[in-house]
Amino acid sequence: MIRLLVEGDARPATAGWALVAAGIGAALALGWVLPRWLTFVVTQGLAKGLAVMGVVLLMRAGLVSFGQGLYYAGGAYAVGFAARLVGLREATGHAALGVAAGVLLGALVGVVVARYRSIFFAMLTLAFSMVLYGVLIKAYTVTGGSDGMPIPLPTLLGLPVPADRAGAIVYDVTIGCVALAVYVIARYLASPLGFLMRAIRDNEVRVQYLGGSVRRAIYRTYVLAAGLAALGGVLGAFNVGHIDPDLAYWTTSGEFVFVTLIGGLEGVGAPLGGAVAYELVKSYAFKYAPYAWEMVVGIAMLVIIFLFPEGVWVSLARRRRRTSP
Repeated sequence: MIRLLVEGDARPATAGWALVAAGIGAALALGWVLPRWLTFVVTQGLAKGLAVMGVVLLMRAGLVSFGQGLYYAGGAYAVGFAARLVGLREATGHAALGVAAGVLLGALVGVVVARYRSIFFAMLTLAFSMVLYGVLIKAYTVTGGSDGMPIPLPTLLGLPVPADRAGAIVYDVTIGCVALAVYVIARYLASPLGFLMRAIRDNEVRVQYLGGSVRRAIYRTYVLAAGLAALGGVLGAFNVGHIDPDLAYWTTSGEFVFVTLIGGLEGVGAPLGGAVAYELVKSYAFKYAPYAWEMVVGIAMLVIIFLFPEGVWVSLARRRRRTSP
């Protein structure tokens, strides 16, 4: 009987992990068969999707961050400074350094912003991001100013990356990082801290009466969101091969919030799907309406808000569940 129970519990888990491994393998293979431009767009969408995940985590507690560009730019510029000043070329070293820079920035800024709620939280996060933007613009002797700085092709596990295969390799590295991030976020959402953040959105006062530390929960989630955005900045820098101060500008953070509205707040796949969809819409809008692509994106945003107020992915999933027998 014990053996039967053990095997019965293990088989679904084994099948689930096999399905996940097959999905990751299929995603990795796509990078070598997709057109180069599409590989670039999908990689950029996934990189930004990591920052969007951080926005989603905070919005689950009713907090809107307009400053994730701070950490997205922080991770990207950590790559630039490490390559320019230290000569670091290893991709894994860049990723670790970028995430560490984002977590450190988040730990410092989070001490202040975790005390505030509502519009004050949003404006404070925006203000800190714009401070970094101003520093990057003014310190042109170090950062390159508005021109930014180039990012050389990194090495991967000590091996050089061929220029003609760089897009596919960066795509595969992004898939690996995203898979790891999705696993971490799934564990977070299933943890007491993840449930506590949802309780804070519903009734913060009751959480305090029950003995939960609201400020500590928000602070830890804010630091986690900062690390995710910084990792996205590292991958985005690899993909584009260039960084500039606009990564910290308020429009970048606004894009992350907009993508959150596209995907919705449920699950971990919606932010990634929304980010990729946004990059595709923006690319096609710029191709066919180069002088009015912002208007096209704005119209798309209005349509989504009116027709899918909970996000496209969440709304479609709920409609599918209602119509399924």
